[in-house]
Amino acid sequence: MLLLTSLLSLLTFSAPAAQAPTDWRTPFELGNGNTTATYDECLAYYQRLDAAYPEIQLREAGTTDSGRPLHVVVVSGDGDMDPASLRAKGRRVVFIQNGIHPGEPEGIDASLMLARDYVQNKALRRQLADVVLVIIPIYNVGGALNRNTSTRTNQNGPESYGFRGNARNLDLNRDYIKQDSRNARSFAALFQRWQPDVYVDTHTSNGADYQYTLTLIATQKDKLHPALSQYMQRELLPALYGGMDRKKWYLAPYIDFAGRTPDARGLLGFLETPRYSTGYTTLFNTIGFVTETHMLKAYTPRVRATYDFLSLLIGTVQRQKAALAAARTEALRLSQQQQEFALGWRLDTTRAEQFTFRGYAGKTKPSEVSGQPRLYYDRQAPYVRPIPYYNTFVPTTTVQRPRAYVLPQAWGEVAERLRLSGVQLRALSADTVINGETYYIADYKTSPRPYEGHYLHSGVQLRPVRQSRQFLRGDYYISLAQPAARYLIETLEPQATDSFFAWGFFDSVLQQKEYFSDYVFEDLAAQLLRQKPELRAQLTQKQQTDPAFAASGPAQLDWLYRQSDHYEPSHLRYPVLRVL
Repeated sequence: MLLLTSLLSLLTFSAPAAQAPTDWRTPFELGNGNTTATYDECLAYYQRLDAAYPEIQLREAGTTDSGRPLHVVVVSGDGDMDPASLRAKGRRVVFIQNGIHPGEPEGIDASLMLARDYVQNKALRRQLADVVLVIIPIYNVGGALNRNTSTRTNQNGPESYGFRGNARNLDLNRDYIKQDSRNARSFAALFQRWQPDVYVDTHTSNGADYQYTLTLIATQKDKLHPALSQYMQRELLPALYGGMDRKKWYLAPYIDFAGRTPDARGLLGFLETPRYSTGYTTLFNTIGFVTETHMLKAYTPRVRATYDFLSLLIGTVQRQKAALAAARTEALRLSQQQQEFALGWRLDTTRAEQFTFRGYAGKTKPSEVSGQPRLYYDRQAPYVRPIPYYNTFVPTTTVQRPRAYVLPQAWGEVAERLRLSGVQLRALSADTVINGETYYIADYKTSPRPYEGHYLHSGVQLRPVRQSRQFLRGDYYISLAQPAARYLIETLEPQATDSFFAWGFFDSVLQQKEYFSDYVFEDLAAQLLRQKPELRAQLTQKQQTDPAFAASGPAQLDWLYRQSDHYEPSHLRYPVLRVL
């Protein structure tokens, strides 16, 4: 008996202690409900997931202006992390980007929980049989490292957060076309590698007060290819709105409005041009969403609403995988046949739908600062009523699809951006004369102040001319028979809102390089008029119809100079040739 007791005692003391279960709570969950993960905490958590689960991979995906790398997280049910292989298996790709504005960090915290739950929760894990998740943990790394407690003046938490501008003080959600930042160039390569079906960019809104915790910008329906637009309008959006309603996160379009309050004149649709993330992704037939949680709500419900939306979206994509795949395939096919493309848009204020809006009454009271009437929203006076929602846009400028563009190699920064966005460039093997259509810049307006590092051009007027032009070996012939056709048109057509011309990439052609001395050119001009009677007739007519011109000797000399062979042919000539 003594021997048995001793053996039992020995076994008791020599048995290994039971290991405590791994604590998988995220930094947000470990906090007080009003904190967000720092850059280092975010990466450390994904590194733990990567080490523990073969379904999760954290990798570097290029550089950023901060000097730190951009990271990407892939969550794949069978551990396959190759985009081409996953597409061959018919997986739908949902791409989630967080922290473009690190002071709006709900998506950062929501995605940490989401990645964990999709490998630990059996019901969620089953969705990974059809869907792969691609997550950028923090896009604006420089802004995330520039942490503070005060710059989000109107926002209700978290306690500290990152800054909107990146390491170069750029707003990265204006940089998708111009790609001044290394962040944007890394993103373009990553996006083209994955070619997602659905893209989500997570944000926090400013603006009016209302009952919603989360509002949504969906790809503008009239800018999206009709095949995808019909699917999004008829199937995807109803499922998302209905699903969020059932979760008691009543969903509304992004609250943009023209009146004093949202109910005064109704809501306005948001037109995301290609400078924005979802405007860029639309060019490649990817459905885009921007989640906008409400700045005045507490931080915890903002994170929870973002989490629930992302989870709902993934589940909806899984259930609708066949319809989404068919719509995207059709859009890609028909895009190759499309002949007319819109370059500019305007809101049609004659067409509106009714949206049942959950708001607060906007009232006025004397300002304690100025004594003047000031607006406030009375949360003791909520209302639910239909208001107009204007979300129909019509084209203002269109262009016919060319067969190809020819880009001189001198514009290397343009060629670099084209390549990053998946454009196939063919370098000419020999000096070649090519017939086509050349634009001359007839007029344009330039913003008086810089916007995101550029003086934007708008109101561009063109004078098209059919001509033959000499191009050199190494210049780029760019066929439009490729998936990036729409991207090419909206970047290389000067009248497009976010064209490379609009962003100032071709500004050197706007400056004249040679001119004349008036006292010398007077004699040449007189000789020119004697040699060309038809030119004399044109000058006389212009003198008779334009008094100011007739009264100005310098203006008449300049006009003659521009009609002569001495005037440089490259002035105001847009360098890109349209091959028709």
